[in-house]
Amino acid sequence: MTGRSAYVAPRRAAILLSAAWLSFVGCGRDRGVEAAASQKARAVKTEQAQIRDVRRQVDVVGTLAAREEVVVSAEVDGRVARLAHDLGDRVSAGDALIELDPEKLQYRAEAQRAALEQARARYGAAGDGDLPPLEQVPAVVSTSAQLADAQQQLERAKNLSAQNLLARSDLDTAQTRYNTAKAAHDQALASARQLRADIETQSSSLRLAQRNLRDAVIRAPFDGYVAERLVSQGQYIQTQAPVMRIVRLQPLKITAEVPEKFAPWIETGRELSVRVDAYPSQVFAGKIVRISPAVNLRSRAFAIEGEVPNADGRLKPGTFARVQISTDHVDRAVTIPAAAVQSRYGTNRVFLVQNGQLAGKEIVLGDRLGDRVEVAQGLDAGTTIVSADVEPLADGMKVAPKQM
Repeated sequence: MTGRSAYVAPRRAAILLSAAWLSFVGCGRDRGVEAAASQKARAVKTEQAQIRDVRRQVDVVGTLAAREEVVVSAEVDGRVARLAHDLGDRVSAGDALIELDPEKLQYRAEAQRAALEQARARYGAAGDGDLPPLEQVPAVVSTSAQLADAQQQLERAKNLSAQNLLARSDLDTAQTRYNTAKAAHDQALASARQLRADIETQSSSLRLAQRNLRDAVIRAPFDGYVAERLVSQGQYIQTQAPVMRIVRLQPLKITAEVPEKFAPWIETGRELSVRVDAYPSQVFAGKIVRISPAVNLRSRAFAIEGEVPNADGRLKPGTFARVQISTDHVDRAVTIPAAAVQSRYGTNRVFLVQNGQLAGKEIVLGDRLGDRVEVAQGLDAGTTIVSADVEPLADGMKVAPKQM
């Protein structure tokens, strides 16, 4: 074999191998095309995007708070003798919260009562009845009689003196006796007034002592719950020392801020619904009771305050809440079934059917409307889309649409 023949033989073998490979690949491609052509179309439900009336709602976030909250303080000094209620207890207005040792206060009240009784006795008043007039005070009655007698003697002396039947010295004696009796009467009246004032002072002191004795029992100012206990049994506390924190949970207050653009839609009395993470499947109804007249310059929103019934006490003050406010504003909007939306990586899209194949289209969603959702951008009314079971679908899939 010559050198040329040796060179041509390997080259011819390579050409034959390449031809065989191309033939194999061609056959495989033909089979793939045939398989794609023979792929069975997936049955899908379709529906046209519809124009519907949409009643607008405002969604904001807020915080639940107690309608009333107060730190109850002691009004008298004393040692804590008994804790009538503790953390979490439900209390009614007037219920005892804490009882202080009343012994010393009782002694003070008794001392004040004794002092009052002494003052009334000096005045001439019996028992706890009304005080007699000044003219009926024994000292005043006595000096009044003496004054009347002295005045009578003076008048007689003047008559006798006018007839020169009485010496001048006797007239002067009668005049002096009258002046003395009058001074004594005036003094008795002044003393009676002072006694009356003392009685009023002692009465006030007794009432204050009795009030302090009653204040030894610290009571709840309104219906609510004990949110915090601030003292312990046996502790000595002074006036104005905080002892318990009471909160009113029925109804609860909810505060939120609403963007200024929704101001025309918000008014007192509007219904609102509240959702909290503790009860994700439950909606709590309420209403708006107050609206701020001013807009916050930093947030460009205005504050609202609502009331949410909470008779069973399940909702807790301080809880974060999602608030939805109903309005009367109605728009015409494109809507589709919520099940028609496929969400991937922060984007939403629907599937259109074009020539028996799926074509994805990105959309912007608006408000949720029960089992439907508003399409704010990306889809026109009347466009046919796949209406359900869109999660496994992808662009290019062959489908057999079934109009719903």
